[in-house]
Amino acid sequence: MNVSRTNALDTILNRTDLDLDLPTAESQPISEFFGVNVFNETAMRDHLNEETYLGVKKAIQAGTKLDRDVAEQVAEAMQKWAMAKGVTHYTHWFQPLTGRTAEKHDSFFTLTPTGEVIEEFGADVLVQQEPDGSSFPGGGLRSTFEARGYTAWDPSSPAFIMEIGEGKTLCIPTIFVTYSGESLDYKLPLLRSQAYLEKAAIPVCQLFDKEITRVSATLGWEQEYFLIDETYFNARPDLMLSGRTVIGKAPAKGQELDDHYFGSIPERVYAFMRDLETECHKLAIPVRTRHNEVGPGQYELAPMFEAINVAVDHNQLLMDVMERVGRRHKLRVLLHEKPFAGVNGSGKHNNWSMSTNTGKNLLRPGRSPYKNLLFLTFLMNTIKAVANHNDLIRGVIASVSNDHRLGANEAPPAIISVFLGETLTRVLEELKKGKSETKSTKELLDLVSSIPDLEKDNTDRNRTSPFAFTGNKFEIRAVGSTANCAGPMTVMNSIMAQQLDIFYKEVQEKVGEGLSTETAILDILKQYIIDTENVRFEGDNYSDEWKAEAEKRGLNNFLDTPQALDVYAAQSTKDLFVGGGIFSEKELLAHHEVMLEAYILKLSIEAKVQSELAINYVLPAAVEYLTKVTNSINSAKSAGLTDLSGLVQTANQVANEINILKAKSAELVEKVDSIHDAHQLAKIVKPLMDELRAACDNLEGLVEDNSWPLPKYREMMFIK
Repeated sequence: MNVSRTNALDTILNRTDLDLDLPTAESQPISEFFGVNVFNETAMRDHLNEETYLGVKKAIQAGTKLDRDVAEQVAEAMQKWAMAKGVTHYTHWFQPLTGRTAEKHDSFFTLTPTGEVIEEFGADVLVQQEPDGSSFPGGGLRSTFEARGYTAWDPSSPAFIMEIGEGKTLCIPTIFVTYSGESLDYKLPLLRSQAYLEKAAIPVCQLFDKEITRVSATLGWEQEYFLIDETYFNARPDLMLSGRTVIGKAPAKGQELDDHYFGSIPERVYAFMRDLETECHKLAIPVRTRHNEVGPGQYELAPMFEAINVAVDHNQLLMDVMERVGRRHKLRVLLHEKPFAGVNGSGKHNNWSMSTNTGKNLLRPGRSPYKNLLFLTFLMNTIKAVANHNDLIRGVIASVSNDHRLGANEAPPAIISVFLGETLTRVLEELKKGKSETKSTKELLDLVSSIPDLEKDNTDRNRTSPFAFTGNKFEIRAVGSTANCAGPMTVMNSIMAQQLDIFYKEVQEKVGEGLSTETAILDILKQYIIDTENVRFEGDNYSDEWKAEAEKRGLNNFLDTPQALDVYAAQSTKDLFVGGGIFSEKELLAHHEVMLEAYILKLSIEAKVQSELAINYVLPAAVEYLTKVTNSINSAKSAGLTDLSGLVQTANQVANEINILKAKSAELVEKVDSIHDAHQLAKIVKPLMDELRAACDNLEGLVEDNSWPLPKYREMMFIK
């Protein structure tokens, strides 16, 4: 047996419990330490005078810049607060187009011109820094010799203290832009999309309630992940380099019995979860839910809803924190959408809605005609936006890792459709039939008022739907577990804003023709119900029948990322993003280029590591076993045995798989080195990888267990 696999099993079976001093509900309730490492409203009230505090709050709410004097006072207060907690360094924390976060630490310590040692942190470094970051993906927005990039403070997301061992760093959430102000990150487009949505939503809201003067999107994400012992991780080069197992035979038992789902949390995992939640609560990440997921070794945690920008920051921060906490427990967190073939993949369900300054959730059904018509308006505009841009929703969730997940093992398919549930579907059908020229506005409003309260039992959860209404929000279930939520949320905000603009203009036109506002709205909604029939589906999205039906309805089924990303070159996408002020044409082209480049690089890495494993791990084990079998055949012949058909058949099987392995491995390396187009890589390299994997997995089933060099699925998923 390979030494690393032997050591992995020995190490795991002899693990001792970690001695961690974790807060408990009895010793310290969460409410007493929640947000202690965040420069939140409590910290600002404690360290800022009232005038400055109100100025900061006003700027955040209005989305305006802080004036210089206020910024200076905030910087002074932030430094004082952080240093009192033992912080020595600060960083501008940003979200480049790598999909994760980035930071460059600077010390508060500095020397004056006279050589005096002081601790310094002013408005200059709070508001703006120049991290360079020339090696981050930019899609051609800047050349290497013009690599200057700036980070700029985002006051709407609070600063926080990151604890790494004994070190503490003040992290300031920022945007990241080029020298000329073009977006190099996920945060700036998200902020722009939020402004676009609010501007479009307020006039529509004021058709119902003049007191609504602010609208913001909200997000509640659900993070799925796998946990394995770190020794398995270190013994699997594919997990280390690509995040997934590119070879590996399915075990006799996987998730078929559903016995892991919502089952008792293993003690070691439970300790990790408690530790993780403690770190999250200190950073004001409001996680509340934890449980076993479907796949063996798969888990989930989820927070309460938050403002969309803060929620995105919290999810990015979470992924960093959970990996560090995992290492503390000698575990590795696998965030890849499909670390193990044949079992449940991991998603990051994005629960999206909109709220107003008056406390309304615009996707929460009400009981009176007034509230119900407001709800129906935003419900149908959301569905209409999805119908108009369903290919863009598919494109924004596309990645080389999510391609392995979509449409398999309880993941939504690559066809974007909307699920409403039986009750809401019936309401829409009644509304569509009830509108006629002979009915009065009062009768129509009476029909609308019959909508029941959908908060509890009248909407089901269609696990197969990629875009499902779940009572007071839409759950976008196709988002992958590694994704930055800012991408799909930017798309959702933008398509909704564009659609609300269209809706408001249509209402005004009908009112100008003499219709009442209520009648105009209902007339338009009836048409939207008809227009969106092709994208609304209440059945099993996994079924082959749905694929055929979707094709008849004109819905696309893009099975790989390059196909899905073509939508970014479409005129409708340009009109949306450029028209809404989310991207310039140059920025849109660059972001598209970055996504394609990421696909090429990541798929190439997967292919190369698969070839390496095949040649350096699988082939030697297979040859060694083949030698044993042939030696046994020769020995048996020498002993006078004649019926050796079983041994000969085994030898032939192993030899045949070795020949396939050698041929496919060589072909795979040649294709990866020669093909640089994303579409061609998807078309040629992925099938080759499937063939090479099949040969390796077949050999795993043939070679004796104690000769197999890599940790097996049954060990990684079941031995804790």
